[in-house]
Amino acid sequence: MRLELRVCQHCLDGDHGNEKRTALLNDMVNCAEQIKKHKEVIDLDEVHIRRVKDDEPGKPAALPVVSATIQNDQVVLNDTQLVAEGQDGNMLLYANPDDVLTVLAGNLDEISKAVTEDVTVDLSPIGAEIVSEADLGANREQEQ
Repeated sequence: MRLELRVCQHCLDGDHGNEKRTALLNDMVNCAEQIKKHKEVIDLDEVHIRRVKDDEPGKPAALPVVSATIQNDQVVLNDTQLVAEGQDGNMLLYANPDDVLTVLAGNLDEISKAVTEDVTVDLSPIGAEIVSEADLGANREQEQ
């Protein structure tokens, strides 16, 4: 199984002036980096984080999937997406930023259940709100 997160480097750096988007993308990258450190715990073979700049074609690093939308009668590649490839070869594409963060947080939740170390990521207020609304249930005390 493999994961690939694709984000706009300019948005990540805050160059596009959208603070909420910058915070959300940083949350995504921080979650993906933590997942990458513990990928074997949830049977992931690879975790890729692709940071795309305006002057690049934006090709995926490993999983050949790119989402697009139509804006003003033109095809525009989405600069944020998460692709998950399952053991059966099927690929799931998440292009909605809220969904991307929720999936990544869900993976961290699964990792947290299998390791003794703290794998939590300090999320921005907007990211924390999205994840709390998803109700992933990482509270171990409830399971006992």
